Amino acid sequence: MISPSSIERLKQSIDIVDLISNYLELKKTGANYKTKCPFHSEKTSSFVVSPSKQIFHCFGCKVGGDAIKFVMKIENLSYPEAIEKIAFIYNIPLEYENSKDAGEYLKITQALESIQEWYRKNLDSSKNIQEYLKNRGLTQASIEEFGVGYAPKSGLIEFLKSKLIPLPKAKDAGVLNEDETSGKVYARFVDRVTFPIYSQSGLLVGFGGRSVSNHPAKYLNSPQTKIFNKSKLLYGYHRAKEHIFRQKEIIVCEGYLDVIMLHQAGFKKAVATLGTALTREHLPLIKKSKARVILAYDGDSAGINAAFKASKMLAQDGVEGGVVLFPEGLDPADMVLKNRIKELDLLFREAKDLIVFVIEHIANGFDLNNPTQKEEAFLEVRRFLDSLSPIIKEAYIDKASLSLGISPSYFKVQNINQKSIPKQKRDVAWEAIIKTILQNDRVLEEFLDIFSPKIANGYEDAIQALIDGNLENPELLSILVNDDIKPLDEMSFKKALLIQLERFYLKKLEEIKRDNKVSYSHKSYWIRKIKTDILPRIKRGELIVYESNIPI
Repeated sequence: MISPSSIERLKQSIDIVDLISNYLELKKTGANYKTKCPFHSEKTSSFVVSPSKQIFHCFGCKVGGDAIKFVMKIENLSYPEAIEKIAFIYNIPLEYENSKDAGEYLKITQALESIQEWYRKNLDSSKNIQEYLKNRGLTQASIEEFGVGYAPKSGLIEFLKSKLIPLPKAKDAGVLNEDETSGKVYARFVDRVTFPIYSQSGLLVGFGGRSVSNHPAKYLNSPQTKIFNKSKLLYGYHRAKEHIFRQKEIIVCEGYLDVIMLHQAGFKKAVATLGTALTREHLPLIKKSKARVILAYDGDSAGINAAFKASKMLAQDGVEGGVVLFPEGLDPADMVLKNRIKELDLLFREAKDLIVFVIEHIANGFDLNNPTQKEEAFLEVRRFLDSLSPIIKEAYIDKASLSLGISPSYFKVQNINQKSIPKQKRDVAWEAIIKTILQNDRVLEEFLDIFSPKIANGYEDAIQALIDGNLENPELLSILVNDDIKPLDEMSFKKALLIQLERFYLKKLEEIKRDNKVSYSHKSYWIRKIKTDILPRIKRGELIVYESNIPI
């Protein structure tokens, strides 16, 4: 927390006219300055800045306040974020209640700024990397705007020493790694194009890097540090937020180049997740603007699954939006490079509604000609609709019934059986697995990336409740409070999951063999895949991702 005395010193150190001049062109009128208000549309200037009173006021929309209030308003920042932004602009040190943490924070940010300057200079002297970026479609203006740089194969440690930046501090900043055996430090980013990553208030907190060689890790981000949490950050947000707040729309894509190329093409509301899926930790940042969210993902299986999870999460949290899956193996950067801007604009305008996308994705995962699978599809869609508000649910019942080919009345029956197969007896193994997940957040994250409710024979509703974050589910609560059910240690937990996976795929193997509705080629493929790929990997101790397109 910033100390009150520190805030007061900052207020006394800055001039509101100078500060606002960084954002607006002011014209002197008598003792004051005037311009058109940035917070509403107007033809004549009614926005007045008073140097004597150190305040601003708009006579049109009635917004006013001091310098901090202006930065809060124009940057869409909280009070502490605005103070830190102003302090950064004017290089004014702040004092925190925990001064040790504040000092550490400042040293890390200073180290990052110096390293960013070094990356930029390396790019200026690397003609082949400049040519690479040019071939990818980046203009010089975009390179400078986004601070794109280059981390060479060597030289970082020598640079840090020349700038008297302690190597442990560079390690804390996430640009150095340490060999666990020898203790030797080395550069994290080597032979990579670098992309500085900023907080929403515009402070440099880390880097992303794209390999320009044949390194197996194509993309690399800074690790978790005291100031860098990739699950809460969106690349490009600090540049896009003004457009997001004004247009009430945000485009979420998958890569740095997608963001830069979209901005270059005029889509300045584009951001990207940092090598991770959209998570609940991103929601406060996304919901802050009350913007409609467009998910712009690749059309491959990974992109479709990521879009499904994100769409479901956003819809359940009351966020409006749509999904765009890019055709022909393209991504946004490719389309901008090929000058398909109008087509790109049309794709964004015609994005498929989030809730419709979720319903259709669920339906496409089942054989709706099979009555049993049709019922399973209905139950899964119904669970999803039940997780929405009553009014939103009602609005999508007709769409859901049309997608599944059933009567809308099924969705309105209150006491319909919630399981296709009734639970005959307790499965203590599954209950131990579920209790372990409930009591260990890290295990929960790993589990949800691998499993589907379909695997949990008899516990489908409990697993779906875990996925939906519905920890008030009666079945989950009964497992949680039952002292006879003991959570497992990590080794036992993994072993139990492997046993359940093996049972599931052995059962599905027999079902596929007996299913005459599956084509011979499709049946042969899955029998071979389960026998020669999936089961051997499980026996080797590999927790494999659920195969969503398996014919079951």
